[in-house]
Amino acid sequence: MSDPFIIETAGLHKNYDGIEALRGLTLQVPAGSIFGFLGRNGAGKTTTIKILLGLAKPTSGKAHVFGLDADDQAASVAIRRRTAFVSDEKDLYDYMTVGEMIRFTASFFPKWRADMEERQLRRFDLRRERPIKGLSRGMRTKLSLLLALCRGAELLILDEPTSGLDPVVTEEVLQALVSGVAGEAMTVFFSSHQISEVDQIADHVAIIDRGQLAISGALDDLRQNYRRIQLVFEGDAPNVKFHPAGVRRVQRKGRVLTILSSAGTEQILDEAKRYRPVSIDVVPVTLKDIFLETVAAED
Repeated sequence: MSDPFIIETAGLHKNYDGIEALRGLTLQVPAGSIFGFLGRNGAGKTTTIKILLGLAKPTSGKAHVFGLDADDQAASVAIRRRTAFVSDEKDLYDYMTVGEMIRFTASFFPKWRADMEERQLRRFDLRRERPIKGLSRGMRTKLSLLLALCRGAELLILDEPTSGLDPVVTEEVLQALVSGVAGEAMTVFFSSHQISEVDQIADHVAIIDRGQLAISGALDDLRQNYRRIQLVFEGDAPNVKFHPAGVRRVQRKGRVLTILSSAGTEQILDEAKRYRPVSIDVVPVTLKDIFLETVAAED
């Protein structure tokens, strides 16, 4: 039986000159998922990716990809053979044309998908004779994604893939990403601080803040389980603590007490009624709400 998780980390720490980039990150990425790795700039996303690819060594803790130890030199080479990576920099050879870059890259990958290459060239309106030096940032991103999708990789890792792109090109890239992996035996792990992008294409998500995992799970489950409970009182809201396990955050502002819940809403409501609010309102929350509430809770 194959491992249900393509990526697993346990207690991952990384220090740079006394600064903690990761502080005990534990993460599981299911096989076959489109996994959004969401966090503010500087949250530890790029450091995590470098460790997964064997480009940086953890200070402590473990990271496994395909069940292989990413900290082991030989294993990390095997991981990179089975993984396609698109960085924010979109490293390409400016002295080549699009066609030359494709042929050069394809020569390293026996499983190169020529059929997908043709589809992506048409989708992205990339002409083989165009010099890479003259490509816009958006077209460079499209070419980088083509090179990643066509190499027959089992895992596609993207670090801020739409950084600096306008909304039209961003939408093209996201749609190409979804259609490119549809029906393929591929897992996608992409980091971003753009909540709307993660919300649009991911089926699993993790929110990382200050090097620690804040929330992780299937996106549909998060949408189903998270609720905002708002209690309004005649006078100032009481300064109380709620004990049910699903309470994520409690805020007081004047007459209003707001609870962010991840589970056990009924138990929270039962406890809330003891404080005799004049009104109770329960509403679903978006991924943006969850992210902002979670990150703000750490400030």
